[in-house]
Amino acid sequence: MTDKTQSPAPQCGADMIVRNLVAHGTTHVFGIPGAKVDRLFDALVDSPIETVVTRHEQNAAFIAGGIGRLTGKAGVAIATSGPGASNFVTGLATANSEGDPVLAIGGAVKLADRLKLTHQSMDTVALFQPITKYSAEITSPAAVSEVMANALRFAESGRPGAAFVSTPMDILSMPAQGNVLAGRKLPTPGAAPVEAVNEALALVRKAQRPVILLGLLASRPDVSDAVRALVATTGAPVIGTYQAAGAVSQELSDRFGGRVGLFRNQPGDQLLHEADLVISIGYNPIEYDPWLWNVDNGRKIVHVDVVAAELDTHYDPAVELVGDIAASVRALAAQAGRLPRAPQLETILAQYHATRLSALSGARSTSNTAVHPLQIVRELEQFITPDVTMCLDMGTFHIWLARYLLSFRARQMLISNGQQTMGVGLPWGIAASLVNPAQKVISISGDGGFMMSCMELETAVRLKCNLIHMVWVDQAYNMVEMQEKKKYGRGSGVEFGPIDFAMFARSCGAKGIAVQSADGVAGALREAMEAEGPVVISVPVDYSQNHLLMKPLATLGETSAAA
Repeated sequence: MTDKTQSPAPQCGADMIVRNLVAHGTTHVFGIPGAKVDRLFDALVDSPIETVVTRHEQNAAFIAGGIGRLTGKAGVAIATSGPGASNFVTGLATANSEGDPVLAIGGAVKLADRLKLTHQSMDTVALFQPITKYSAEITSPAAVSEVMANALRFAESGRPGAAFVSTPMDILSMPAQGNVLAGRKLPTPGAAPVEAVNEALALVRKAQRPVILLGLLASRPDVSDAVRALVATTGAPVIGTYQAAGAVSQELSDRFGGRVGLFRNQPGDQLLHEADLVISIGYNPIEYDPWLWNVDNGRKIVHVDVVAAELDTHYDPAVELVGDIAASVRALAAQAGRLPRAPQLETILAQYHATRLSALSGARSTSNTAVHPLQIVRELEQFITPDVTMCLDMGTFHIWLARYLLSFRARQMLISNGQQTMGVGLPWGIAASLVNPAQKVISISGDGGFMMSCMELETAVRLKCNLIHMVWVDQAYNMVEMQEKKKYGRGSGVEFGPIDFAMFARSCGAKGIAVQSADGVAGALREAMEAEGPVVISVPVDYSQNHLLMKPLATLGETSAAA
């Protein structure tokens, strides 16, 4: 096979795109071909990049987003013109709000047809501008490298996100010359200025009740290491949003006050309420609205991030440490020293750990066939070793898991709480399996979310993914239902029919296991862990205790971002 990436010069625009992807270190692309973009797929055949054909473009974007979160390098998705490209919308909006680097390439009609009402004409550049960091069209073969390089840099720099590149059909076929610009190392910012660090240190040393709040970027491995040094040095209580899962090590678990998100009724919310200083690290307000945790603006905030804070009435930092997050946190850790342990905060920490253990050990279902969520969490704990990655879809189950299932490895648990997008679980699981093929991956969804991306189970089978996908079954969009019941006393528009998920799995070539009772969960997980290739486990779930998820704390009142 001819390797065009090694040829003296590219043959056409499509070849130039591929050369830039190769130079950038891209190993996989995901998507579906079509007439307007098939020249690019043809060029990929003669490259070292593996082309993974997906069953839906949205899922291609989800998988690329998962690759981006796990590796820090932009995952790449490709689709044809019109509806092919527009199917990227949900995946790119999710990645952009979650801080996951993604490059999406969409085909387009020939340049001469851009303004005509012709087959699959669509202004996709305008479509994607509001939901990406970068959206552009290649209008000349001479601009291929420039657009590609900039798209990748925008996706990966600062707070990462999505980039979109439109590739007109004729541009892909035109002769293309020029240098490959992708693959250049991004400039690395240093720590925040010394003056700002010193100002932050003064606030930290003066604080009587400091609390550390971790966001998504705190779960990057390098930042996570720095965070652990800060917590170990200061002894300050630390909490995280859902996306920050895994940033705190097991050795520091006694300083961990749990995760916050959706409903302001967690021990972490109590810690924030009692705090006189909050050190937010890699946090974005989309993860958990500031008006929920800083209700009365009664605490000073030190903002540590790669970008300046987006100011909010309830998020107005006293000091901003803008620069490399890990370096800035290390600068704090080096000089902060041991901080006082406030009795009120220590009491909350102790109560959190005791309450969590009590809830897990005491969980029992009211049904003979359906399983209590915490019974499932209890069994999962036995199988989630440090080398297992978990990918969670969106639904009621993810609240139970985010609150009660601990993880102690950076990016060990992938959770969406930006767009709260249903359907991400399985595609993220495929991404995790491709990044670490020797490690087991457990992805979890509800039966509603699973059916939004279940067609990719065949993709997982084709790729021989080392993947277990668990489906929590209740035949309803339960996360919506429980909020409707709280607000209106009844559910509306949330019920759907049953599906035999084990049989569905087998029809795709995967192993299917149907759990019939709580006693069968551990055995199903054990069987799945020993199997090769994708496995689907369906578990009937008893959600009768969901009201506890929204139960307000007397000390905080009833406040919810999800209502």
